[in-house]
Amino acid sequence: MNLLFTCAGRRNYLLKYFKEIIGKQGVIIAVDSNPLAPAFADADLSFEMQPVHHPEYLVELKDVIDRYQVDLVIPLNDIELPLLSKNKSYLESGGARVVVSNEKIVSIASDKWKTFRFFQHLNIKTPLSFLSVNDAEDAISNGLVNFPLILKPRWGSASIGIKQVDNRRELRLAYEWLNVEIEKSVLNQMNFSQIDEAIIIQEKLTGQEFGMDILNDFEGRHYGSFARKKLIMRSGETDKATTAISEQFSELGRKLSGQTKHIGIMDCDFFLANDQVYFLEMNPRFGGGYPLSHAGGVNVPGIYIEWSKGNRNVSEYDNYIDNLTFSKCDTVVNVPKQNRLNVESILSL
Repeated sequence: MNLLFTCAGRRNYLLKYFKEIIGKQGVIIAVDSNPLAPAFADADLSFEMQPVHHPEYLVELKDVIDRYQVDLVIPLNDIELPLLSKNKSYLESGGARVVVSNEKIVSIASDKWKTFRFFQHLNIKTPLSFLSVNDAEDAISNGLVNFPLILKPRWGSASIGIKQVDNRRELRLAYEWLNVEIEKSVLNQMNFSQIDEAIIIQEKLTGQEFGMDILNDFEGRHYGSFARKKLIMRSGETDKATTAISEQFSELGRKLSGQTKHIGIMDCDFFLANDQVYFLEMNPRFGGGYPLSHAGGVNVPGIYIEWSKGNRNVSEYDNYIDNLTFSKCDTVVNVPKQNRLNVESILSL
Protein backbone atom coordinates (compact mmCIF):
# COMPACT_ATOMS: atom_id res chain seq x y z
CA MET A 1 0.00 0.00 0.00
CA ASN A 2 1.51 3.31 -1.13
CA LEU A 3 0.62 6.44 0.85
CA LEU A 4 0.96 10.08 -0.18
CA PHE A 5 1.05 12.98 2.30
CA THR A 6 0.39 16.41 0.81
CA CYS A 7 1.70 19.63 2.38
CA ALA A 8 3.71 17.30 4.61
CA GLY A 9 5.55 20.11 6.40
CA ARG A 10 6.59 19.12 9.91
CA ARG A 11 4.33 16.09 10.28
CA ASN A 12 7.20 13.61 10.58
CA TYR A 13 5.38 11.75 13.32
CA LEU A 14 2.45 10.90 11.02
CA LEU A 15 4.76 9.42 8.40
CA LYS A 16 6.42 7.34 11.12
CA TYR A 17 3.08 6.14 12.52
CA PHE A 18 1.93 4.94 9.11
CA LYS A 19 5.31 3.39 8.35
CA GLU A 20 5.06 1.37 11.55
CA ILE A 21 1.81 -0.10 10.21
CA ILE A 22 2.73 -0.83 6.58
CA GLY A 23 6.38 -1.71 7.19
CA LYS A 24 8.00 -2.80 3.95
CA GLN A 25 4.65 -3.54 2.32
CA GLY A 26 4.34 -0.07 0.85
CA VAL A 27 5.95 3.30 0.21
CA ILE A 28 5.57 6.56 2.12
CA ILE A 29 5.59 9.58 -0.21
CA ALA A 30 5.69 13.22 0.94
CA VAL A 31 5.22 16.39 -1.12
CA ASP A 32 5.58 20.01 -0.08
CA SER A 33 6.34 23.38 -1.68
CA ASN A 34 9.22 23.88 0.77
CA PRO A 35 12.32 21.91 -0.28
CA LEU A 36 13.42 21.87 3.37
CA ALA A 37 10.21 20.39 4.77
CA PRO A 38 11.28 18.25 7.76
CA ALA A 39 8.82 15.48 6.83
CA PHE A 40 10.96 14.67 3.77
CA ALA A 41 13.49 13.08 6.14
CA ASP A 42 11.01 10.34 7.08
CA ALA A 43 9.56 9.66 3.64
CA ASP A 44 10.66 6.88 1.31
CA LEU A 45 10.09 9.28 -1.61
CA SER A 46 9.70 13.05 -1.45
CA PHE A 47 9.13 15.83 -3.97
CA GLU A 48 9.13 19.61 -3.97
CA MET A 49 5.96 20.88 -5.63
CA GLN A 50 4.30 24.15 -6.54
CA PRO A 51 2.34 25.90 -3.74
CA VAL A 52 -1.30 24.90 -3.34
CA HIS A 53 -2.65 28.06 -4.99
CA HIS A 54 -0.46 27.60 -8.09
CA PRO A 55 -2.41 26.57 -11.23
CA GLU A 56 -0.07 23.61 -11.81
CA TYR A 57 -0.49 22.13 -8.32
CA LEU A 58 -3.23 19.67 -9.24
CA VAL A 59 -1.40 18.46 -12.34
CA GLU A 60 1.75 17.77 -10.34
CA LEU A 61 -0.21 16.06 -7.57
CA LYS A 62 -2.13 13.87 -10.02
CA ASP A 63 1.12 12.85 -11.68
CA VAL A 64 2.62 11.66 -8.39
CA ILE A 65 -0.57 9.76 -7.53
CA ASP A 66 -0.66 7.94 -10.85
CA ARG A 67 3.06 7.48 -11.42
CA TYR A 68 3.60 5.85 -8.02
CA GLN A 69 0.26 4.00 -7.88
CA VAL A 70 -0.78 5.72 -4.67
CA ASP A 71 -3.54 3.96 -2.72
CA LEU A 72 -4.24 6.56 -0.04
CA VAL A 73 -3.81 10.36 -0.21
CA ILE A 74 -3.77 12.13 3.16
CA PRO A 75 -4.01 15.96 3.05
CA LEU A 76 -2.46 17.81 5.98
CA ASN A 77 -3.16 21.51 5.36
CA ASP A 78 -6.41 23.48 5.73
CA ILE A 79 -5.74 25.66 2.70
CA GLU A 80 -5.63 22.72 0.27
CA LEU A 81 -8.81 21.00 1.47
CA PRO A 82 -11.28 23.03 -0.66
CA LEU A 83 -9.20 22.39 -3.79
CA LEU A 84 -8.80 18.66 -3.15
CA SER A 85 -12.45 18.23 -2.22
CA LYS A 86 -13.60 19.96 -5.40
CA ASN A 87 -11.27 17.82 -7.53
CA LYS A 88 -11.61 14.56 -5.60
CA SER A 89 -13.05 12.58 -8.54
CA TYR A 90 -10.21 13.71 -10.81
CA LEU A 91 -7.55 12.75 -8.27
CA GLU A 92 -9.19 9.38 -7.58
CA SER A 93 -9.75 8.49 -11.25
CA GLY A 94 -6.75 6.16 -11.27
CA GLY A 95 -7.86 4.17 -8.22
CA ALA A 96 -6.47 6.18 -5.31
CA ARG A 97 -8.58 7.19 -2.30
CA VAL A 98 -8.28 10.81 -1.17
CA VAL A 99 -9.18 11.18 2.51
CA VAL A 100 -11.07 14.46 2.18
CA SER A 101 -14.65 15.37 3.03
CA ASN A 102 -17.30 16.70 0.66
CA GLU A 103 -17.20 20.26 -0.60
CA LYS A 104 -20.02 21.48 1.63
CA ILE A 105 -18.49 20.48 4.95
CA VAL A 106 -15.00 21.55 3.84
CA SER A 107 -16.45 24.96 2.93
CA ILE A 108 -18.11 25.25 6.35
CA ALA A 109 -15.02 24.16 8.26
CA SER A 110 -12.71 26.42 6.24
CA ASP A 111 -14.81 29.50 6.98
CA LYS A 112 -15.06 30.47 10.66
CA TRP A 113 -18.20 32.50 10.03
CA LYS A 114 -19.93 29.54 8.36
CA THR A 115 -18.72 27.36 11.24
CA PHE A 116 -20.30 29.76 13.76
CA ARG A 117 -23.61 29.70 11.90
CA PHE A 118 -23.41 25.90 11.53
CA PHE A 119 -23.00 25.40 15.28
CA GLN A 120 -25.87 27.80 15.93
CA HIS A 121 -28.10 25.85 13.54
CA LEU A 122 -27.34 22.64 15.46
CA ASN A 123 -27.99 24.35 18.82
CA ILE A 124 -24.38 23.68 19.78
CA LYS A 125 -23.07 26.46 22.00
CA THR A 126 -20.37 28.60 20.39
CA PRO A 127 -18.83 32.05 21.05
CA LEU A 128 -20.84 34.99 19.70
CA SER A 129 -19.19 36.17 16.49
CA PHE A 130 -19.34 39.22 14.22
CA LEU A 131 -18.06 40.18 10.77
CA SER A 132 -17.75 43.93 11.32
CA VAL A 133 -16.50 46.34 13.97
CA ASN A 134 -19.87 48.10 13.97
CA ASP A 135 -21.75 44.86 14.72
CA ALA A 136 -19.32 44.03 17.53
CA GLU A 137 -19.63 47.52 19.02
CA ASP A 138 -23.43 47.34 18.85
CA ALA A 139 -23.32 44.03 20.71
CA ILE A 140 -21.10 45.59 23.38
CA SER A 141 -23.45 48.56 23.75
CA ASN A 142 -26.40 46.17 24.11
CA GLY A 143 -24.61 44.09 26.75
CA LEU A 144 -24.42 40.94 24.62
CA VAL A 145 -20.62 40.69 24.87
CA ASN A 146 -17.84 42.39 26.78
CA PHE A 147 -14.16 43.01 26.25
CA PRO A 148 -11.78 41.36 25.76
CA LEU A 149 -12.64 40.22 22.23
CA ILE A 150 -10.68 38.02 19.84
CA LEU A 151 -9.95 38.93 16.21
CA LYS A 152 -8.79 36.28 13.76
CA PRO A 153 -8.69 35.70 9.98
CA ARG A 154 -11.99 34.24 8.83
CA TRP A 155 -10.17 31.65 6.72
CA GLY A 156 -7.12 31.39 8.95
CA SER A 157 -5.04 28.39 9.95
CA ALA A 158 -2.71 27.44 12.82
CA SER A 159 -3.78 30.42 14.99
CA ILE A 160 -2.03 32.82 12.60
CA GLY A 161 -3.03 36.47 13.05
CA ILE A 162 -5.07 36.03 16.23
CA LYS A 163 -5.30 39.22 18.28
CA GLN A 164 -6.92 40.09 21.61
CA VAL A 165 -8.37 43.58 22.13
CA ASP A 166 -9.45 45.16 25.41
CA ASN A 167 -11.26 48.35 24.35
CA ARG A 168 -12.90 50.02 21.35
CA ARG A 169 -9.75 51.82 20.24
CA GLU A 170 -7.77 48.59 20.17
CA LEU A 171 -10.63 46.90 18.33
CA ARG A 172 -10.56 49.37 15.44
CA LEU A 173 -6.76 49.53 15.26
CA ALA A 174 -6.37 45.74 15.37
CA TYR A 175 -9.11 45.27 12.76
CA GLU A 176 -7.40 47.68 10.37
CA TRP A 177 -3.97 46.13 10.88
CA LEU A 178 -5.21 42.55 10.50
CA ASN A 179 -6.77 43.53 7.18
CA VAL A 180 -3.33 44.73 6.04
CA GLU A 181 -1.75 41.43 7.12
CA ILE A 182 -4.39 39.41 5.29
CA GLU A 183 -3.89 41.40 2.07
CA LYS A 184 -0.21 40.40 2.17
CA SER A 185 -0.90 36.76 2.96
CA VAL A 186 -1.75 33.69 0.88
CA LEU A 187 -5.44 34.36 1.53
CA ASN A 188 -5.35 37.15 -1.01
CA GLN A 189 -4.35 34.57 -3.64
CA MET A 190 -7.14 32.10 -2.85
CA ASN A 191 -9.94 34.02 -4.65
CA PHE A 192 -12.38 34.11 -1.75
CA SER A 193 -15.52 35.91 -2.88
CA GLN A 194 -15.92 37.72 0.45
CA ILE A 195 -12.32 38.80 1.02
CA ASP A 196 -13.64 42.22 2.14
CA GLU A 197 -15.14 40.40 5.14
CA ALA A 198 -12.02 38.42 5.94
CA ILE A 199 -11.97 39.00 9.72
CA ILE A 200 -14.16 37.44 12.38
CA ILE A 201 -14.59 39.03 15.82
CA GLN A 202 -15.49 36.66 18.68
CA GLU A 203 -16.23 36.90 22.36
CA LYS A 204 -13.43 35.48 24.47
CA LEU A 205 -14.37 32.49 26.58
CA THR A 206 -12.86 31.76 29.97
CA GLY A 207 -12.62 28.14 30.97
CA GLN A 208 -10.71 24.98 30.06
CA GLU A 209 -9.89 24.42 26.42
CA PHE A 210 -10.05 20.93 24.90
CA GLY A 211 -9.25 19.35 21.58
CA MET A 212 -11.09 16.34 20.21
CA ASP A 213 -10.46 14.01 17.29
CA ILE A 214 -13.83 12.93 15.88
CA LEU A 215 -13.26 9.85 13.72
CA ASN A 216 -15.57 8.78 10.89
CA ASP A 217 -14.98 5.91 8.51
CA PHE A 218 -14.43 6.44 4.78
CA GLU A 219 -18.20 6.42 4.20
CA GLY A 220 -18.76 9.20 6.74
CA ARG A 221 -20.11 7.00 9.55
CA HIS A 222 -19.14 7.81 13.13
CA TYR A 223 -16.56 5.55 14.76
CA GLY A 224 -15.46 7.35 17.93
CA SER A 225 -14.34 10.60 19.57
CA PHE A 226 -11.11 11.13 21.49
CA ALA A 227 -10.74 14.25 23.64
CA ARG A 228 -7.69 15.94 25.15
CA LYS A 229 -7.51 18.58 27.87
CA LYS A 230 -5.12 21.23 26.56
CA LEU A 231 -2.42 22.27 29.00
CA ILE A 232 -0.05 24.35 26.86
CA MET A 233 -0.26 25.63 23.29
CA ARG A 234 2.70 26.43 21.04
CA SER A 235 2.54 28.09 17.59
CA GLY A 236 -1.17 27.34 17.35
CA GLU A 237 -0.83 23.63 18.19
CA THR A 238 -1.40 21.64 21.35
CA ASP A 239 2.00 21.11 22.94
CA LYS A 240 0.97 19.41 26.20
CA ALA A 241 -2.33 17.71 26.98
CA THR A 242 -4.09 15.13 29.13
CA THR A 243 -6.42 12.50 27.65
CA ALA A 244 -10.05 12.96 28.71
CA ILE A 245 -12.83 10.38 28.39
CA SER A 246 -16.26 11.91 28.96
CA GLU A 247 -19.71 10.76 27.88
CA GLN A 248 -20.72 14.40 27.44
CA PHE A 249 -17.85 15.00 25.03
CA SER A 250 -18.46 11.72 23.22
CA GLU A 251 -22.14 12.50 22.73
CA LEU A 252 -21.34 15.92 21.25
CA GLY A 253 -18.76 14.30 18.99
CA ARG A 254 -21.36 11.77 17.83
CA LYS A 255 -23.86 14.57 17.15
CA LEU A 256 -21.36 16.62 15.16
CA SER A 257 -20.22 13.56 13.24
CA GLY A 258 -23.78 12.75 12.21
CA GLN A 259 -24.31 16.26 10.89
CA THR A 260 -21.02 16.66 9.03
CA LYS A 261 -20.58 13.08 7.79
CA HIS A 262 -16.95 14.05 7.30
CA ILE A 263 -14.42 11.53 6.02
CA GLY A 264 -11.70 10.27 8.34
CA ILE A 265 -10.42 12.31 11.26
CA MET A 266 -11.70 15.78 12.19
CA ASP A 267 -9.85 17.92 14.73
CA CYS A 268 -12.19 20.08 16.86
CA ASP A 269 -11.58 22.73 19.52
CA PHE A 270 -13.98 23.51 22.34
CA PHE A 271 -14.14 25.18 25.76
CA LEU A 272 -15.69 23.90 28.94
CA ALA A 273 -17.00 27.02 30.71
CA ASN A 274 -19.46 26.93 33.63
CA ASP A 275 -20.13 23.24 32.90
CA GLN A 276 -21.20 24.15 29.35
CA VAL A 277 -19.37 23.04 26.20
CA TYR A 278 -18.73 25.74 23.57
CA PHE A 279 -17.36 24.60 20.22
CA LEU A 280 -14.96 26.94 18.42
CA GLU A 281 -13.68 25.26 15.27
CA MET A 282 -13.57 22.02 13.31
CA ASN A 283 -10.84 20.99 10.90
CA PRO A 284 -11.49 17.84 8.84
CA ARG A 285 -7.89 16.58 8.76
CA PHE A 286 -5.16 15.47 11.17
CA GLY A 287 -4.54 18.25 13.67
CA GLY A 288 -1.42 19.20 15.57
CA GLY A 289 -2.78 17.58 18.72
CA TYR A 290 -3.21 14.14 17.15
CA PRO A 291 0.13 12.68 18.38
CA LEU A 292 -1.10 13.22 21.96
CA SER A 293 -4.23 11.18 21.20
CA HIS A 294 -2.05 8.58 19.48
CA ALA A 295 0.10 8.29 22.59
CA GLY A 296 -3.11 7.95 24.59
CA GLY A 297 -4.03 4.74 22.80
CA VAL A 298 -5.94 5.44 19.57
CA ASN A 299 -3.97 4.49 16.45
CA VAL A 300 -5.76 6.21 13.56
CA PRO A 301 -3.09 5.22 10.99
CA GLY A 302 -3.69 1.57 11.88
CA ILE A 303 -7.44 2.11 11.60
CA TYR A 304 -7.07 3.82 8.20
CA ILE A 305 -5.02 0.96 6.81
CA GLU A 306 -7.51 -1.66 8.01
CA TRP A 307 -10.42 0.29 6.53
CA SER A 308 -8.50 0.60 3.27
CA LYS A 309 -8.24 -3.19 3.19
CA GLY A 310 -11.98 -3.51 3.79
CA ASN A 311 -11.60 -4.67 7.39
CA ARG A 312 -14.19 -3.32 9.87
CA ASN A 313 -12.73 -4.79 13.05
CA VAL A 314 -10.16 -2.24 14.25
CA SER A 315 -10.43 -2.82 18.00
CA GLU A 316 -6.72 -3.64 18.31
CA TYR A 317 -5.97 -0.02 17.39
CA ASP A 318 -8.47 1.51 19.82
CA ASN A 319 -7.18 1.45 23.41
CA TYR A 320 -7.70 5.04 24.53
CA ILE A 321 -6.93 5.58 28.22
CA ASP A 322 -8.22 8.40 30.41
CA ASN A 323 -6.05 10.90 32.34
CA LEU A 324 -2.68 10.32 30.69
CA THR A 325 -0.52 13.43 30.19
CA PHE A 326 1.82 13.83 27.22
CA SER A 327 4.15 16.53 25.92
CA LYS A 328 5.73 17.11 22.52
CA CYS A 329 9.43 17.78 21.99
CA ASP A 330 11.50 18.94 19.03
CA THR A 331 14.10 16.95 17.16
CA VAL A 332 16.58 17.60 14.35
CA VAL A 333 16.48 15.76 11.02
CA ASN A 334 18.73 15.67 7.96
CA VAL A 335 16.54 16.80 5.05
CA PRO A 336 17.47 15.18 1.72
CA LYS A 337 17.96 17.42 -1.33
CA GLN A 338 14.86 17.79 -3.48
CA ASN A 339 14.20 17.94 -7.20
CA ARG A 340 11.26 20.12 -8.19
CA LEU A 341 8.64 18.40 -10.32
CA ASN A 342 8.63 19.75 -13.85
CA VAL A 343 5.08 20.20 -15.05
CA GLU A 344 6.13 20.59 -18.70
CA SER A 345 7.74 17.17 -18.70
CA ILE A 346 4.68 15.77 -16.92
CA LEU A 347 2.31 17.12 -19.58
CA SER A 348 4.48 15.69 -22.34
CA LEU A 349 4.19 12.13 -21.01
